[in-house]
Amino acid sequence: MNQIAVVILNWNGVKLLEQFLPSVIRYSGEAVIYVADNASTDASVSFVKEHFPTVKIIENKGNFGYAKGYNEALQFVEEPIYALVNSDIEVTENWLQPILALFEKEPETAIIQPKLLDFKNKDYFEYAGAAGGFIDKHGFPFCRGRIFETLEKDNGQYNDIFPIFWASGACFFIRKEVFHDLKGFDADFFAHQEEIDLCWRAFNKGYVAKYCGTSTVYHVGGATLEAGNPQKTYLNFRNSLWMLLKNLPKGQLFPVIFIRLVLDGIAGIRFLTQGKPKHLWAVLQSHFSFYRHIFKFLGKREAVQSKNYYKINSIVYRYFVKNGKIFDVNF
Repeated sequence: MNQIAVVILNWNGVKLLEQFLPSVIRYSGEAVIYVADNASTDASVSFVKEHFPTVKIIENKGNFGYAKGYNEALQFVEEPIYALVNSDIEVTENWLQPILALFEKEPETAIIQPKLLDFKNKDYFEYAGAAGGFIDKHGFPFCRGRIFETLEKDNGQYNDIFPIFWASGACFFIRKEVFHDLKGFDADFFAHQEEIDLCWRAFNKGYVAKYCGTSTVYHVGGATLEAGNPQKTYLNFRNSLWMLLKNLPKGQLFPVIFIRLVLDGIAGIRFLTQGKPKHLWAVLQSHFSFYRHIFKFLGKREAVQSKNYYKINSIVYRYFVKNGKIFDVNF
């Protein structure tokens, strides 16, 4: 049996499949390739069947988003390593070999992310994951190679193997046994930050996540939901608060969330001053949803939460006040 399954989640993305699936097939000889379709209403399924008959198709019964979409589809995937790949990813020659070698060499490593570069500007890192992710004390995510809107040029500075806190869901490798031990993604998230939540739960259970800079993929980003869409703002703010509620250590739970709510409010005011009232409303809606579901997500807390989850106290302060826009290993 093949060691790895490349699973591409799709919803009405026939154009993306037409553009990017050929590179996955060309450079993934070691893998079984699946398209997991979230009940598309376009010609996605028939297109794959006609043009790429070697690709296995899993048809979900509804548009379940990223989280539940993968949870449902992966029940039908037997390979011991999952590569969850967005439909807007272009892979490169030999992209799988370094990942498989790292999994084989390090049995304790459960999650791996390759180097993620921008498909539209290939000399630069891509927003969604760059060279591997971290969070600050208040749950704000940032990456080596990307802090907030500042993207670094790829000059080989991250051509390494490096321990990270979270791996990007755009190209996310995980051992099958670990994915199911963690009970998969939290389906309530629907989309956005579910991979950080899963990595945080993995971290709390002692699993190791790594970045592998000798494997490279290119990501379009925003192909499903553009950055300027208020729905994306809503999901990111809501899911981040749910993630904190689930995973923060008990002593830090309410102080950190209180500060985060205040910072979210400042972000909402900033949206208003930028002439983006729909994004302010999205932030407010995310908070209303958070309050409505507090007890539900408190009920999802695991028995153990590590206190050493964050890389820096405040990436917001460092970026906006201290002008620290480049990742520093000595945070």
